[in-house]
Amino acid sequence: MFLLSHMFRRFVRVGTLKVIDAHGRLHVFAGSPASAGLAGPRVTLRLHDPALHRRLFFNPDLSLGEAYMNGTLTFEEGTLYDFLHLFNLNRLSLGAYPLQAVLRRMSRLLRSLQQYNPVGRARDNVAHHYDLSRTLYALFLDEDLQYSCAYFTGEADSLEQAQQNKKRHLAAKLLLEPGQKVLDIGCGWGGLALSLAAQADVEVLGVTLSTEQHQVAVERARTLGLEGRVRFELRDYREVTGQFDRIVSVGMFEHVGARHYPEFFGKIDRLLTDDGVMLLHSIGRMSPPGTSGPWLRKYIFPGGYSPSLSEVFAATEHQRLWVADVEILRLHYARTLAAWAQRFQARRAEVARLYDERFCRMWEFYLACAEMVFSHGSGMVFQMQLARQRAAVPITRDYIYEAEHAPLPLPQHSQSAAA
Repeated sequence: MFLLSHMFRRFVRVGTLKVIDAHGRLHVFAGSPASAGLAGPRVTLRLHDPALHRRLFFNPDLSLGEAYMNGTLTFEEGTLYDFLHLFNLNRLSLGAYPLQAVLRRMSRLLRSLQQYNPVGRARDNVAHHYDLSRTLYALFLDEDLQYSCAYFTGEADSLEQAQQNKKRHLAAKLLLEPGQKVLDIGCGWGGLALSLAAQADVEVLGVTLSTEQHQVAVERARTLGLEGRVRFELRDYREVTGQFDRIVSVGMFEHVGARHYPEFFGKIDRLLTDDGVMLLHSIGRMSPPGTSGPWLRKYIFPGGYSPSLSEVFAATEHQRLWVADVEILRLHYARTLAAWAQRFQARRAEVARLYDERFCRMWEFYLACAEMVFSHGSGMVFQMQLARQRAAVPITRDYIYEAEHAPLPLPQHSQSAAA
């Protein structure tokens, strides 16, 4: 416990962390409220396994999540959210600790390998997360199974309304016109593709690497009688051929990996018609380029990475694509994740019956960490509009507002996917 105590003393600058070690001894680590200007959270955690004294010192980013999953780390005072808040308030001091600084430099040197996602490996990485039972996702997502950042236009918006807002916001930026061909890269369970077809007389091809998502999307299109205008294929975007007037990708770019950005945007350039428009909706970071946390890579999103805008702009510039518009969603995902976590807890017993208690704790940790990143960390979501020609979209943004507030066409079908 000596090494871990030494690190915690350097780590806690704001708030108070009390640790009851595996031998029952209490250790108190308190920041300086006067110098920080904040009292900070108060958290007491208990370690139930002596091996954690060493593991947390050498790899806290991985070992903390594993200990919570395994039940060998519990909270006596405060909650997981309180601890993660304290962690985010002090994360810079942890990163400055000599051993952690060295480990993080090593991780950055290996990030190209961490984000290596050729076609076969990308399929395996997607299956790890998205081929879980759709029943799991139906327990905490909205009825359309939108598994990406919602768009809240008011404090009273429900999750369902905010996800509808998101789809309409995306459609407005796509400038859909009758007869257009649309490609949805990473189409999920098909909700966006079906919405676009319902709003406009367009043909949509959705591609995904998830067998489970593909099956659900195909079933939905068949049930809604839209097979003629909406198709779903189990295919990597790199295998798609032809040209499209519009391309949209929501929540997929995080799985591309920085080393593959030239390949991604090169493919977009080849798939777009001369006057085509592409809309990219992705998690990003407001900080310089970095790496994904080891726990997230191992248990949730292998091969995943949320980029800095500097990395994305560099890749688009090399393809000579016009960035016609960029919008940064700062707090929308924090609200989305809070809603998911609340629903997850309300149906937690059902999740445990589907999987087990360890799985429940893993997802609790995942949802809580993600929310903290967007409420207290560097996480954000960006929507980037791309085109091959500078005049492909209007020169002001008024058209987005006008399209979002125009009357919707009469509903032709129900889009519920939770059944």
